[in-house]
Amino acid sequence: MTLWIALGALSLVAIGFVVWPLYRKSGQLTPLLAGIIILTVGLSAGLYQFIGSPGVSSGAGALPDIDEVVASLEQRLVDTPDDVNGWLTLGRSYQTMKRYDDAIEAFEKAISLESGQNAETLVALAIVLMEQQDGQISDRSTSLFENALALQPNNPNALFYAGGAAAQRGNTALAADRWEMLLQQNAPPEIQALLQRKINEWRGLPPATVAPEVVQEVEQAAGLLAIQLSVSAAAAADLPADATVYVIARDPAQPTPPIAVSPRRLADLPLVVSLSDANAMVPGRPLSGFAELEIVARVSLSGQPMAQSGDWFGSLIVASDTAETINLIIDQKIP
Repeated sequence: MTLWIALGALSLVAIGFVVWPLYRKSGQLTPLLAGIIILTVGLSAGLYQFIGSPGVSSGAGALPDIDEVVASLEQRLVDTPDDVNGWLTLGRSYQTMKRYDDAIEAFEKAISLESGQNAETLVALAIVLMEQQDGQISDRSTSLFENALALQPNNPNALFYAGGAAAQRGNTALAADRWEMLLQQNAPPEIQALLQRKINEWRGLPPATVAPEVVQEVEQAAGLLAIQLSVSAAAAADLPADATVYVIARDPAQPTPPIAVSPRRLADLPLVVSLSDANAMVPGRPLSGFAELEIVARVSLSGQPMAQSGDWFGSLIVASDTAETINLIIDQKIP
């Protein structure tokens, strides 16, 4: 995963361990997949510190208000309108807040300042356009992905989406070519298996398979935790089915920032959620680097990353190297 992190593609953590399993299930780019991508991109872009506490203090101080943070950044950009990184951070923040029109405007300003020569910014705009359009890859998004590939032919996000768009247009040969390029970029083996399966399908070849023992070995080496996540009857009766569930791994001694985060939908529970070193929010802080982990699952009524009164959660502390499936029940309410 070093290459992906070095490319600044923290969003690929979502693709690798959140989006890919859902894509494997649905076989297409659905609005749910796009929403999860956007959320995770936004979190990994600097707002992750807001989700470190589900209402259980664990020694953490009061969390800043996200609106105040965004307002401060907006004011700073009034004074320094040529700050490209500021516009990018603001755009990702707007994405997390689902302010898509504002996010598009912020990314467009960044693209203008960069003269359209930064592939990552083009991809960021294309993805937020997808989110705004219910996960559909529009002509403009396709054009942005193509321009990104012209600037950076090995850009993994652009290859993934441009390949998917080509397949939707019926150009399976081009789709296979692009996903074959992804295979050369040190993706995790289980992702490689999915890529190869679709490539073989598009090229009319026999399906690709991976021996279960190989997958198990890879997952254990990656420090994988399996969490059987469920919700109590009281919580389920009090919560909307479309609420977002944040599954968080954090250091019990220093809960903020979290070590890893994986968003889910309440409607999908019960289910098994996997967390591994690939979900790490910050390079150099893998799950396997901690002897113990506090695993928290919090249902957000507001849809925002930070905890609020009325949210339900469950938490427990486990050894990071446990090989057993962890049972976690969301059964406590934040006053």
